[in-house]
This record gives sequence, structure tokens and C-alpha cells, in this order.
Amino acid sequence: MDRRSLLTVATGAAGALAASQIPAGAAPLDRSGSHAGPGRPVAAFNVISDIQGDLRDLGVALEDMRRTNPASSGLAVAGDITPRGYDAEYAAVTAELARHTRARTTAWAIGNHEFYVPKWRDPATLAQDTWPNGTTEDSLFRSFFHFAGRNTVYAEHSFGGIPVLSLGTEKYMHFHDPKLWDEVWLSEAQFTWLEDRLAYWARRRRPVMVVTHHPLPNTVSGSHNRLYSRDYLQADRLLAILGRHRDVFLFCGHTHWDLALSDWYVRRVVPGTANLDGFSVINTGAVQTGYTDDGQGGEVSVPGTFNQGLQVEVFHDRVVVKARDFAAGSWLKQITVPLSTRI
Repeated sequence: MDRRSLLTVATGAAGALAASQIPAGAAPLDRSGSHAGPGRPVAAFNVISDIQGDLRDLGVALEDMRRTNPASSGLAVAGDITPRGYDAEYAAVTAELARHTRARTTAWAIGNHEFYVPKWRDPATLAQDTWPNGTTEDSLFRSFFHFAGRNTVYAEHSFGGIPVLSLGTEKYMHFHDPKLWDEVWLSEAQFTWLEDRLAYWARRRRPVMVVTHHPLPNTVSGSHNRLYSRDYLQADRLLAILGRHRDVFLFCGHTHWDLALSDWYVRRVVPGTANLDGFSVINTGAVQTGYTDDGQGGEVSVPGTFNQGLQVEVFHDRVVVKARDFAAGSWLKQITVPLSTRI
């Protein structure tokens, strides 16, 4: 669907949030984008998503992050790192990262675009009618693992002592069911690991940052749309786990919906849990934008596309999440979320 059409849908959805969502207003920023309130952050890091091979905009984003958050504790990338999942595409992202000064620790989540190699006979020939064109499911995961430097889609990183958990599908479902494509499937091991890590950090009074590509239903912008509301095959179980913890912050991409929308941040209350305050869900925006010929031998950005992301500052008593327009070099909005206990 055209992104401008998606924005039209989003504007209508924003005014009709489900009762289980509590939208939050944004606190004002000063010109420098500095946080509200006293003290220095325990950790400050960035979250982006949906690079999809747009190395030009990735470079713009990385340079902007270097200027606004030079002592960054980490970078989380919520999936769609590549356009299709070819090893050469991962290598191009690695090369672009090497051109910029950035945080040493990167938490990668896997996205649906990492599984699109089977649609192509070769990198130059789209051949969806002969899917999977000799590509195996295992080879797609191995490419991601080699790039990310690990052997599972789920992982834990530390950004200045703040735990960051990456989640992701462990099956590309079209290999298992011809009626399905990009749906997310989590193993029993991943669910158990997530429960254990959330409980561990709750006992230690730490907020937990969770990074995943697809939005959970009835949360942030786009998650009400039928294109995205059924992405998780086990949505209720994942919501039940996250919903127990007030100080969980879930970051998700996939939709490319504008961070200027009112439901870029929500608190999701999960019925049946004792946590009546819900947990935080935040849209990451997207790095990938489109370009067209400017008629003078150059290129211009296509209207209605955005190079956006987040800066997150964790304090002893609160978390501040700021939405950033990397291309314009300007802050869009911010939200301050009090923590249930001091860290």
C-alpha cells in the first residue's frame, strides 16, 4: 500500500484507540532536544528500523545520531536490515556502518525482508512464480546469524547496564504453510527465555528494552490496520508475558508510519494481568526512504517517506523517548515515562 494512503488510514485510527490502550501526550523539547528534569541519564541509546538497503539514509541517520548522542550506549535495529537477505546486502550494511563513528554495541532484530531471497532467481531476476528458487530456510537464518554474530534470533545486550532483548521469528512461515508469508512464530525456548529474563531484571529493578520488528496488535500506529494486525501467530501469549511488567518498553518497526502521528507511543494494558498500568510500546519509524530523479542529474526524496528514529534516555526514575527526523536534523516530540521504582 502507498505510504500516503497508510497515513490517511492512520489518522482515522488514531482517534479510535481500543480501551486497552492509554495514549500519552508528548512533553515539549527545548531547541537542543535536551531532556526534561534534573540529573544525567544512566544510559542513552538509539533505536532505528527498516534500513532495507537504503545506505544513503542510513549514513544520514548515523551522522545525526553521532551529533545528538555522541556518547551513545548502543544502537538497536528493529529488523528489515536488508532489502532481501542476500549476504552481499548484509556486507554492504556492515561497510556503511564502518564509515561512521557509532556506539560499539548493536542489537539486531530480524525482519521479514531478511527472508526475501527465495523470491529471486538471482539478485537481478525476480521470479516469485518459482519460489523458493533453490533457497533453503536454513540458509536465510545462517546469513542473519553470520551478520549479527550469534546463533539465535533472540538475544540480550547491555546498553550501559540497561538490558536490551531482541525477539524474532524462528520460522519463515511460507516454507511451512503455503497460505502464510511473513507471520511471526516464536519457539517455546524463546518464550521461556523471555519470561526468565523479564523476571530476572524485574527483581533487579531494571527497565527492560525489547526490540522486535513487527508491531503487536492494537498498539502503535499501523497495528490496527489489517495489513499488520495479524502478524504474530502467538500474539496473545506474547502480550500476556510483556503485560505483566510495567517497566517494559517494546520498540517495533515494519509499518513505516510517521512518528508525527499521535499514537507513535501507547501504553498497552493486557486484560488478565495484575499490571493495570500496562507497558510502553513505541513505533521506531523507518530509515528507508524513496528517491526520484530531480531532472538535473540528481535525486530528491519522495514526498510521504521519512528517515526517522528514536533516542532513548534512561534515568534513575524515568525513561525519556525522543522521536527524531534524521534528514531534517530536528526533534519531532518526546515522552517521559516514570519508572515504578528507582534504579
